[in-house]
Amino acid sequence: MLDTLSEAIENVPKYNVFMTPEELDRSSIDLAEKYSDVVKLLDVGVTRGGDKIYALRIGEGKNKALLFGCPHPNEPVGTLVLEYLSWELAKNNKLRETFDYTWYIVKVADKDGLRLNSGWLKGPFTILNYAKNYYRPAGNKQVEWTFPIEYKTLKFNDPLPETKALINLIEKYKPDFVYSLHNAGFGGVYYYITEEAPLLFPIYQKFPKDYNVPLSLGEPEVPWAYMFAPAIYHMVSTPENYEYLKKYTNKDPAEIIKTGTSSFDYARMFNPNVFELVTEVPYYYDSRIEDTRPSEVCRRKAVLDNIEKSKEAYQLIKNTYEKVNDKLRFFSRFRESVEYYLGTFLDSIAAEEKWAKTAPELERKATIAENFDNYQVSEFYRLLTLGMTYRMLKIEVESNGNTTIETSLKSIEEELEQRAEKLEKELNYTVIPLDKLVKIQLAAGLYTALYVQLKNT
Repeated sequence: MLDTLSEAIENVPKYNVFMTPEELDRSSIDLAEKYSDVVKLLDVGVTRGGDKIYALRIGEGKNKALLFGCPHPNEPVGTLVLEYLSWELAKNNKLRETFDYTWYIVKVADKDGLRLNSGWLKGPFTILNYAKNYYRPAGNKQVEWTFPIEYKTLKFNDPLPETKALINLIEKYKPDFVYSLHNAGFGGVYYYITEEAPLLFPIYQKFPKDYNVPLSLGEPEVPWAYMFAPAIYHMVSTPENYEYLKKYTNKDPAEIIKTGTSSFDYARMFNPNVFELVTEVPYYYDSRIEDTRPSEVCRRKAVLDNIEKSKEAYQLIKNTYEKVNDKLRFFSRFRESVEYYLGTFLDSIAAEEKWAKTAPELERKATIAENFDNYQVSEFYRLLTLGMTYRMLKIEVESNGNTTIETSLKSIEEELEQRAEKLEKELNYTVIPLDKLVKIQLAAGLYTALYVQLKNT
């Protein structure tokens, strides 16, 4: 059994670029035609832009697994995992029979969004090219965070068409295992799981080490994340975010959140025993992200410095937006994201600042990894918001010859390029081969599916 899993993981081909939505769809259609005895192509919905969303149903096992890629469209590593796994399950009888599963696979949940990231999917995988071609939806337009929820004063029931496609699969099949395939941009590997599962911890930590990819041992993604083991966290959820905001702000948390909840929160309403996994893998590697030696900087200072830099970036984008707002003609998805960011940033950063000034766990020396997260990795992510501001203005300039917008575009582009150049000098990074990232995500998914199967047995 374990030999079959190991062989499947090691047989992952060399990937040098990502696939487009069209390439992924064509492959799914071909797969269903070639292996029609074990694979069915399901038409499960449409995107906001009217494109078909496909799911593959493979096998006829007792357990149900729902796997979906691109819950955020700037995170396409999972599309390659599902591209490989779907073909491997179809043609490899031994692998398919190892699992008592019916697999429901949605290779790309946000096809429209993946298309808007097409400028970097085939490379070059530089920080600047990534930032200039980056797209991530507004928080209330993200597939992963628009599942319905009612929690205290928070009521959200406006799922995207893409989310509705996943909702229908969840409600109909009540999956035992859900794998939401996310990935980070810069940093290391880390995991979210929905229950403490110590048997899986050594496996999760082993595969990154085997492929020489670091674990993320710096700051957690959000202050309220609970760590089971190094780089392994309890799944974050909207109710936890609500309670965090209630503690660190004077506002009704529902006024700040403005989104729905996650696939896990929704899936557990239909199967209380569902196990969900998220495996975050990075595009870029710098060894400092796994260095747990103490630095000379207090962790509180590092976090507060990061917050101040984020405020400065917000002010720059806000000033730019205010100069051009009455001259914008197009409500592009980039504009949608920028306006959502401007509308939610101050409340969220105020909560984080209050936490940073009072949390007792920050009263120690930061590790080198935490310093790296606060000073370099965070700057990388700020570049991405600048990148979407650049793209919002670029669309306008291409069809709107307004001098103010042209001037603002030039200014933002110069700022973006200067910041990227400065960050490049502070980093000692390499681009991680895509097949390594695919193997890490695939291994985590297969072993977790096996764990859930054995637990259910």
